[in-house]
Amino acid sequence: MKVTIITVVYNAEKYLKDCIESVLRQKYDDIEYILIDGQSSDSSFQIAKQYEQQLAVLISEPDAGMYDALNKGISLATGEVIGILNADDMLSADDVIGDVAKAFMDSNVAAVYGDLNYIDPEHTHKIQRKWRSKQASYKDLARGWMPAHPTLYIRSSLFEKFGGYQLDYGSAADYELMLRYLYRHKIAATYLPRLMVNMRSGGMSNQSWKHRYQALLNDFKALQNNKVHFPAFVLLFKKLRKIKQFF
Repeated sequence: MKVTIITVVYNAEKYLKDCIESVLRQKYDDIEYILIDGQSSDSSFQIAKQYEQQLAVLISEPDAGMYDALNKGISLATGEVIGILNADDMLSADDVIGDVAKAFMDSNVAAVYGDLNYIDPEHTHKIQRKWRSKQASYKDLARGWMPAHPTLYIRSSLFEKFGGYQLDYGSAADYELMLRYLYRHKIAATYLPRLMVNMRSGGMSNQSWKHRYQALLNDFKALQNNKVHFPAFVLLFKKLRKIKQFF
């Protein structure tokens, strides 16, 4: 089973090498690795070029942002399963993708997700908080639960059926996609009880209070458009669920 991993890059020279090498270290040998650079102005593309022979696709061209680049990668993917790894994140161990592939051997499984650590950007051994998931149903999304998006792997045929990332949700495009797939269409998602990704803390939705407020509005729109009842309460529960990640 071929697993496609997509990394999109824009001015990520500081951490990109860690990201790429965490994929190349995987013991599972049927990985298609796609890297889409948004014509970075730093040395990101030059760093990626050093690994060109080990990448299935390497592109550097303008795009309309992260989710547009992800859609581009999805359209180029030939794997049966597609996952995302952000340019400043890392797979937690060299057997992660092997475990993902094993889970998809069950033909009833449409998606797989697992656990994630938020780590200090510079001191990666320091864990700032832990996102521990669970085996959940679509009803849990209506109670503010969601899987960690960087751990989510989905059968590629579903992107053709239900579409890719919608570009009018800003940084909430991943949340909207998860609501659309897991809540509205109720795809069968399986929890893989292991640490899958080490994610450097930060992110575009947390850059300022203005970004956070806009992200909240986009979350609300995603809930409304996917017909989740009582979206304001869902957002409250979504925020409260994060508290336990710090303990």
